[in-house]
Amino acid sequence: MAVTVSLVLLFGLVLFFLLRFNSLSWGSAFIAVMFGFFLASTGASGPINELATAVIKAIPNL
Repeated sequence: MAVTVSLVLLFGLVLFFLLRFNSLSWGSAFIAVMFGFFLASTGASGPINELATAVIKAIPNL
């Protein structure tokens, strides 16, 4: 668990800087996928899924 959380932080930080400096390429796409992969294996996956479900359900009501 500790390794997964640290990898999420590492990939999240790298992704933040790639997006900040508009350095989008195949490398940044890989970083984004790896960030999502490791984020899904943390405890944050439940609230993220609930948030996405709530947003999807709220769209037709707009």
